[in-house]
Amino acid sequence: MKKTILLIEDNQLIRESTGEILELAGYQVLLAAHGKAGVAQALISPPDLVVCDIMMPELDGYGVLRVFQQSPALAGVPFIFLTARAERADLRRGMEMGADDYLTKPFEEAELLNAIGSRLTRHRQLQTDYDLQASGGLSAFLGDAAAVGQLTGLTTDRRAHQLRSRQELYAEGDEATRLYFVQSGRIKTVRRTASGKELVTGVYGPGEFLGYLPLLQQTAHQDSAVALDAATVYYIPEADFTQLLHRHPAVSQRFVRLLAGQVAGREQQLLDMAYASIRRRVALTLLRLHEDGKARRGDGTIHLSREDLAALVGTASESLIRTLSEFRHDGLVELWHKSIRVVQPQKLRCAHW
Repeated sequence: MKKTILLIEDNQLIRESTGEILELAGYQVLLAAHGKAGVAQALISPPDLVVCDIMMPELDGYGVLRVFQQSPALAGVPFIFLTARAERADLRRGMEMGADDYLTKPFEEAELLNAIGSRLTRHRQLQTDYDLQASGGLSAFLGDAAAVGQLTGLTTDRRAHQLRSRQELYAEGDEATRLYFVQSGRIKTVRRTASGKELVTGVYGPGEFLGYLPLLQQTAHQDSAVALDAATVYYIPEADFTQLLHRHPAVSQRFVRLLAGQVAGREQQLLDMAYASIRRRVALTLLRLHEDGKARRGDGTIHLSREDLAALVGTASESLIRTLSEFRHDGLVELWHKSIRVVQPQKLRCAHW
């Protein structure tokens, strides 16, 4: 089966000639003339790899990479930057954000094809077939990791911990001693200002890990974790987590990508809170929750209290409620007491710009 390459390049001549090279090499090619068009194309048909120019109007390559990292459907897709600028700062910034490779224009045909081929091969080797949301998925993941790393005791005594709604998992300032895996339910992470105002920094659902950032940084927890509803959580001791990273490259790669996505998400959240309008912030938050499904029920509704949603957006509940009412009036969302359904995601995406 042909691999699909998404090529995002604003220069028509380069876009068409590079696309022709890739097609002749046996790839299925999707072309986009700018970042926004590329993101829209990827959301409709996720590619196997992205080749993306950096300097583009509307949404540059860094912005495209950030969107990919924040989208559950696109996170982990190999990403190669193209640019005519060869400054070291560009290279460093792209790699720090999580790009897989970097080609400077003009490039040789063989250089492009070699970069794509090696990244697709490496990505295939690092992919796993574990369904972490399924029963037994975590045990399989850790069991295979233990076998590869010749670890002992990694999957023994792995007891599930039951949390009540609103029960605290850990508090800001607590020593980080373990990694957490959410088997069912939802966990929110929050930070509080000196005045006591709460900011929700993340929502974690089934199949997701949390608490790895302070373990990697060897610091105390910088936020608190609280169950949004009844949840089942597994605890993985710090020593086991550290051994996994050191002895199992595939596991290391997984957490590097998780970390890159978390850092990029926090950065974008802070930028939006500092500069974006309340309408844009609410729309972006609703779209993120709608697309990743962590806060959704089986009927497609986003199940969060107005207070939690306001804390996630970083605004007062009154401002959130007013904006939601505007979206409902425009036919973009449906509202209930503690639930929201996005009914026009594409229009909502356009509404906040």
